[in-house]
Amino acid sequence: MSTIVKNKKDSTSRMNQEPAVETKYLTEDGQPNVALLQDRTPGWLKANVSVVWLTIALAVLYIYSNVLPVWHTDLWGHLNYGRWIVEHRAVPQLEPTMTLARGVPFVDLPWLTQVGAYEMMQAYGVAGIQFLNGLGIVLIAGLLSFCVYGRTRNLGAALLTLVAFYWGSYQQILVVRPQLAGLVCFTFVFMMASSSRWRRWYMFAIPATFALWANVHGSFIMGLLLLGALTVGRALDVYRHGKKLKLVFADRGVRGLLLSTELAAAAVLLNPYGIAAYAEVFAISKNINLTSLLEWDPLTLRMKQGQAAFCLALALVAVYRMSPRRVSAREVLLLTGLGIGMLWHSRMIIWWAPTAAYYLGLHTAAVWQRWYGPRTRVSRSGGLWTVVTLGIAWIAFAYTPFGVAAVHGREQDPRRAEKKYRSSVSPLTPIDLTDYLKRHPPTGLVFNTYEWGDYLQWAGPKGIQVFVNSHAHLVPEQVWQDYLDISRGSVNWQDRLDRYGVNTVVMELQGRDALIKQMEESAAWEKKYADNKGVVFVRKHPLE
Repeated sequence: MSTIVKNKKDSTSRMNQEPAVETKYLTEDGQPNVALLQDRTPGWLKANVSVVWLTIALAVLYIYSNVLPVWHTDLWGHLNYGRWIVEHRAVPQLEPTMTLARGVPFVDLPWLTQVGAYEMMQAYGVAGIQFLNGLGIVLIAGLLSFCVYGRTRNLGAALLTLVAFYWGSYQQILVVRPQLAGLVCFTFVFMMASSSRWRRWYMFAIPATFALWANVHGSFIMGLLLLGALTVGRALDVYRHGKKLKLVFADRGVRGLLLSTELAAAAVLLNPYGIAAYAEVFAISKNINLTSLLEWDPLTLRMKQGQAAFCLALALVAVYRMSPRRVSAREVLLLTGLGIGMLWHSRMIIWWAPTAAYYLGLHTAAVWQRWYGPRTRVSRSGGLWTVVTLGIAWIAFAYTPFGVAAVHGREQDPRRAEKKYRSSVSPLTPIDLTDYLKRHPPTGLVFNTYEWGDYLQWAGPKGIQVFVNSHAHLVPEQVWQDYLDISRGSVNWQDRLDRYGVNTVVMELQGRDALIKQMEESAAWEKKYADNKGVVFVRKHPLE
């Protein structure tokens, strides 16, 4: 009986408490408590409509970059080196993959990128490589466009920065290589060092970036030149404003940049090769073999990237003439110095393009403000827009080959996997030719076009001995010259093949018509395989 009474009391007590619980949702006058609907998202995490539009643009760029076929040249060479490092648990000291370059000292600066790319390839296939490439491109474009937006609050200028960067550098970033990792580091350092206000943590972040940079790509020297130009430019700006030398040394920005440059130069030494990293960078820049490669030629208007650079330069000239924004000495030094380097070697456009895009965006925003006045309407920030931004990012991730592989796993059906593989690599990749070589493994040294040497080593028969690969700077000078003469079908090509003991020749059709025609007419060689990409010749009487 007491138990029943107790339960009734408890029930009555709960009933009496229920209205009190409900009143917390009401104000004293019985109206809904609107304060409970307050957006409690941290201020630094709140987004607005402009951020959403920038995210959409970056999402489109990310998806597009993730479906681009990976190139058929030096990507596979870097994967070969990554595989060698993983298998041997050490970085190479001598060239380990080319028979004719055995014993050549090798400073493998991008070893960390190579290992990471190899592990991604093992886990997710080509989709993993596409993801790394797309992520790098979006990181660079995002840093540039968001920094422009943060300084100007002009969405149009930020979007223009994104487009200008990609347009100016797409010829270079189409070729998947560790250089993109170096460009990410370059952009990160550039955004910190050219900031309108120097922050103390930059002195730690910049050297840390260089310590990483020296292990992902040898382009860290461009970062040091960048810091040097920015330091000198800042000093000139301070002196021009105050006309006193003591103000230059007292300026916080000058002192911070100078110290960061010194720390960065020291941080580069944190790599497996130490100070030899510096010597390797200068040795590559002077390597005579590289002068034979198209990408090291001067930039001309006949090149697509030359046309893009010309249009960007014209846009910069026009915007600078109209811009009320003060032109700093550092931007003049950077644009001029990198521009001259670009004209000297077309490959240098990859460093000029982000710099030009950034300053184009800043001065375009200044011109807009001059013509239409300061913006009076500012988009409100809120947690809702943050959720929308995150949702767009997730959709972009999920609808890429890597996103599908990460969420659902790799394709298990061999036929469908093969079809996906063929669609995800460059049409110039010699897949069928390489399969033929796997079925008919060549003996001894194989003479090959250097563009295919890396892929033959990656996907061809195990232990295949290629003549050259895309790392031309590691090939002895005489060997490289012989390679050029043979591939052009010049006089004595047969004698040179005999001297190297070559029994198999693998040639790309494009640009090798002279040699292919002479081999077809030769009584010593027989064409064993041919498709729309290349041919395989085998010596009728193999040399021992």
